[in-house]
Amino acid sequence: MTAHRNHKMSLKSALCLTVLMWSPALWAHPIVKLQAPQCFIVDTTGDQYFIANANGEPGQADNNGFISKLNREGEVVNLHFIQGGQGNTVLHSPNGLAMIGTTLYIADLDTVRGFHAINGTPSVTISLRRFGISELTDLAADNTGHLYALDTTGNAIYEIDTTHEHAVSLVIQDERLAGPRGIAVHPRNGKLLVVSLDKGTVLEVDQKGSLHEVISNSFFTGRFQHLSGIDFDQYGSMYVSDLTAGKIWRIRPDYKMTVIAEFLISPISVRIDRSKHLIMVPYLYANGAEMNGLERPANAGHPKKKKRTLADYNLGWIKGNDSE
Repeated sequence: MTAHRNHKMSLKSALCLTVLMWSPALWAHPIVKLQAPQCFIVDTTGDQYFIANANGEPGQADNNGFISKLNREGEVVNLHFIQGGQGNTVLHSPNGLAMIGTTLYIADLDTVRGFHAINGTPSVTISLRRFGISELTDLAADNTGHLYALDTTGNAIYEIDTTHEHAVSLVIQDERLAGPRGIAVHPRNGKLLVVSLDKGTVLEVDQKGSLHEVISNSFFTGRFQHLSGIDFDQYGSMYVSDLTAGKIWRIRPDYKMTVIAEFLISPISVRIDRSKHLIMVPYLYANGAEMNGLERPANAGHPKKKKRTLADYNLGWIKGNDSE
């Protein structure tokens, strides 16, 4: 990503381009005064949000990274809720975030650090240094107490079992991951979905560690440039962020693809608040972030679908490119 570090613009300029592009923009809520934000998540209760700030050049062991805390309305209540270098807190370059119970887990270079989500005190330190990792870039959590940590440079995914003394094991290491930058757990089948920064592909990893490409990105499609974030909403639609193209795509369970926002300034990741149906995007080089309402499916709220598809049986992912 070093080739893109000089691509900077103020958040005010960025929002002039973005707030009209969501489909539809139910409401847009900008967050400013951030410092190289990397990830933006909601906690398990839905009452608060957290944003990871690298605060300077990402990837540097300078112990000045911080986590911002927002209330349920998306207002910043503590810009430096967790601050590297304050007291006993060590936090160099926070990147991916994940929540399990009341613990906020943070990917920080070669370590995953846990903090109490209420008071911000350190609770656990999980070093992955022995695996030769230089910078963990994203985290995802399932509903069984397992964390998944992404190593972009090493093309690897690691599992951390928080129910068994935070034991760490390798899930997969494969060059076909091609610089994996974002990871999510599929809400229906529990498989891992990963987006590639280098090739712009979406890949699936099953429980046995087998890798399958579910969305290709060839010279002929030219759909994506550098994918950097991924998440799912409550209806099973996938959202991916394209860092350099400045776009957010929605990919429905039937594989219809739609650009729901474009002309964004460095959308480094994407997360969905499933209970409120909100999208959360940090803008790395604009030093800000945004929350926005999402369009709900036409059949949301109906007890039955008019037409069932293979996606209803977790046999979906029918390939196609029907952009609207």
